[in-house]
This record gives sequence, C-alpha cells and structure tokens, in this order.
Amino acid sequence: MTTDVSLYTVDSVIILDSTGSRVLVKYSAPPHAPEDSDSLAQRPKQQVQFEKSLFQKTHKVNGDIVLFENKTVVYKEFSDVVIYIVGGLNENECFLFNVLQGLVGALEIVLKYSIDKKTIQENYDMVSLAVDETIDDGIVLETDPSVIAARVSKAPTEENSIKIDLSEEGLFNAFKFARSRVADRLQQGF
Repeated sequence: MTTDVSLYTVDSVIILDSTGSRVLVKYSAPPHAPEDSDSLAQRPKQQVQFEKSLFQKTHKVNGDIVLFENKTVVYKEFSDVVIYIVGGLNENECFLFNVLQGLVGALEIVLKYSIDKKTIQENYDMVSLAVDETIDDGIVLETDPSVIAARVSKAPTEENSIKIDLSEEGLFNAFKFARSRVADRLQQGF
C-alpha cells in the first residue's frame, strides 16, 4: 500500500449563505496534478454544481465531517452561513477540522464574534485575507487563530512607519549619513 504524502491538503474553502449561494470560494489544485484529475479548480460549472449538492447534503444536519463525492469535507454552520474545508478522500479529517477551527477562530476575532453573511460581505477583504493566511494554494500555512487574526488585522501604525524627509535638507542629511557610513567601512577594511 502506498500513500501519497503532499503539502497540498486542501482542495477548497467554501463559504455559502443559507440558500446555498456563494459568499466566498477559493479552489486550488497542486501544480503537478494531472489534467484529468478530479480537481474542481479549473472547472467553474462543476464547482457550482458541487457547492449546491454539498449544501443540500449538509444544510441543517447536525454534523461537522462528511465524505462527499470522493472528498473529505469538514464544515461549521452559523446563523446564515456555512464554512467548508474540502480535502481529498485520503486526507486526515482531524487535520482538516483543525484547519477549519483555526480559520473560524480567526474570523471570530477579526469579525468581533459576528460571523454572518452581512458581516462577511462588509469585511470581505479581511475574510479573504484570513483565508489566504490560513491556506495558500492548498497548503496549510497556519492553524492558530490568534496568529492568523494578527496577520490580517494589524495595520501599520503611525509610530512604526518610517518618515522620510524629502526636503533639500533631509536629502543632504541622508547623503551625509551615507558618506560617513562608507568612510567608517573603508577605515575598517570592509
């Protein structure tokens, strides 16, 4: 028995509303996957059909893991959205569930514990960034919600930004500083 171990563990992240319509989707496929594989990444019509069928199978069902169309799917329902993490049939469902928990935890922090369709749409950029910080092209980057949320929500602050004086005096001071640094390095013999 051979097992294919790969970093590419997540096939897609799907967020659907309470009617099964897309709110946010992100499909990925390994770069070395054969063109005739069962990946949905390059097939938009099949993606929509897959999402509708998946929603019908999981909506209002008390569960969090399901095998569906040769995929391992973990999901979490909220008031009017469902968040899915889809992996291959042989993927570890505990690992995928851990990824889901990390993403959901990060979204709770970023969205101030208000995960619903309206909030996701109003903060689409933050939600999309959270997904990107969690999973990139099918590779899981992070599962710690606080780390994901920190990467998404930290905007540069005024005291951390570098102020550059572009006046004549500022440019002269920069030139003088650079000249003194070069002179110091020449005296040290590189």
